[in-house]
Amino acid sequence: MSALSNSDRAAPAPLFDRVTALHGRLSALGERYDAAPVFPADSLRVLVEADLHRTFAPVESGGDIFADPREEALALLGVLRRIGRADLSVGRLYEGHANAMKLYGWYGSIEQKTWLRSVLSKGALFGVWATEPSPGVTIRGDAGVLRLDGAKSFATGAGGLTYALVTARPDEGSRRLVVVPADIEARTDLSAWRVRGMRATGSGSYDLTDLRPRALDLLGAPGDYDLDPRFTAGAWRFCAVQLGGIEGLLIEMRTALSDAARADPLQRARFADAVAATRTAGLWVREAALRAAADDLDAPDFARMTRGVVERSALDVMELAARGIGTRSAFDGQRIDKITRDLSLYLRQAGPDHARDQAAIAWLDHDVWGDGDRLW
Repeated sequence: MSALSNSDRAAPAPLFDRVTALHGRLSALGERYDAAPVFPADSLRVLVEADLHRTFAPVESGGDIFADPREEALALLGVLRRIGRADLSVGRLYEGHANAMKLYGWYGSIEQKTWLRSVLSKGALFGVWATEPSPGVTIRGDAGVLRLDGAKSFATGAGGLTYALVTARPDEGSRRLVVVPADIEARTDLSAWRVRGMRATGSGSYDLTDLRPRALDLLGAPGDYDLDPRFTAGAWRFCAVQLGGIEGLLIEMRTALSDAARADPLQRARFADAVAATRTAGLWVREAALRAAADDLDAPDFARMTRGVVERSALDVMELAARGIGTRSAFDGQRIDKITRDLSLYLRQAGPDHARDQAAIAWLDHDVWGDGDRLW
């Protein structure tokens, strides 16, 4: 496997060098936070010190300048993969931050982007929280006096991130994005986040009741967050983090195979299958990222199918690695065990079966193999 894939070469090499240099530190810290488990403050500090929290922010907020959306998408893909290889929990947190930066770029006013520049200069990190228990989060009042009511669940980084973009619904109309502080301990409840994998994400619940957002905290117009193709096509980003986990698992599998195992045709066949599954996932994620960057009308359907492809690849590589390495792959302290546990949970995100079904409907509706078909 080459150090840089085709998708990597399209983006600025110094950025990837910077991220790759963090791998050892993030991996070691990830083991510590997996054992604790507590919010990975030191791991995120490493990203901030490398200035990665500003890379994909709007240019007006101090973000990097890219030649076009395609170059930016390939750059983000490369960063997400590399962080995911080191620690999937930190990858999940960083992906949420990158999502928030994209939302500011699309929907933020000049005043909001100026505020964002100010807080990023102080090391602020963001999340995006949309999941909620019934009856959901509401926002009432006018632009002068606003009030939130309700809570978010599976709120990644609750209590540890600086801010979160949350969805809230008014009495009438579509839900909208509201910026809230995410680090208030009294509003955070992590008691139910007792999981085998992705422990350090701290994806607990967060109470928003009685928070009083300002007009400046209302990002975009009602309905903007749910607009396609951006909303659904954006799934490629968490697929990119998962891809990094699959790649990390393949690397660990290769490292762990003894000389005797490498001489065994059955073991080589397993490894070959793992390589094929990993590369297949990579090709699909890359294409999904490019279609999203182009605002392709079929980008949502392509992203839905990509989720299923990544899931299948991950499940295959997890099984192949376990068979190839044997009992040692399940021992505490083994990276193969941690990556497998993390991936097992991460793949459950946001209804994968429904996404695959909707993608199948789209594929059935198109002559996918015909000349000029938009899905290809």
